[in-house]
Amino acid sequence: MAEGTNQTTTIGADTSITGEISFESAAQVYGRVEGKIVGKGELRIGSGATCRAAIDAGRVTVDGTVEGDVVGRDRVELTAKARVTGDVTAPKLVVNEGASFYGHCRVGPDAGKEQARSVAETKPAAKGVGAPTA
Repeated sequence: MAEGTNQTTTIGADTSITGEISFESAAQVYGRVEGKIVGKGELRIGSGATCRAAIDAGRVTVDGTVEGDVVGRDRVELTAKARVTGDVTAPKLVVNEGASFYGHCRVGPDAGKEQARSVAETKPAAKGVGAPTA
């Protein structure tokens, strides 16, 4: 691909993919994906799309249905038609009125950094809160 050229990958409404999809610049999904979607650029899950997938991309906009965890390295937006069941992690999260979201969210500049370590540290600390010391 020539430098400065933006390319958008489109998964059409009549397409069903099982497996892993990866992209560099941008992708739009209007069909059905089961598996994993990974990309550096912008991902749009279009109206009518159904994704049973783990998603990890730079910017994620959901206008369809997602069942799976969503990681946006820059931002995640759930439009009014979005239906998300899964955890969302992003520095910025926009949830429009009418969106449906069932899961946990981690939002802020450090949201995606060292998640495993913070979870491991949180559980033991929670047990010791308020406990008498010897």
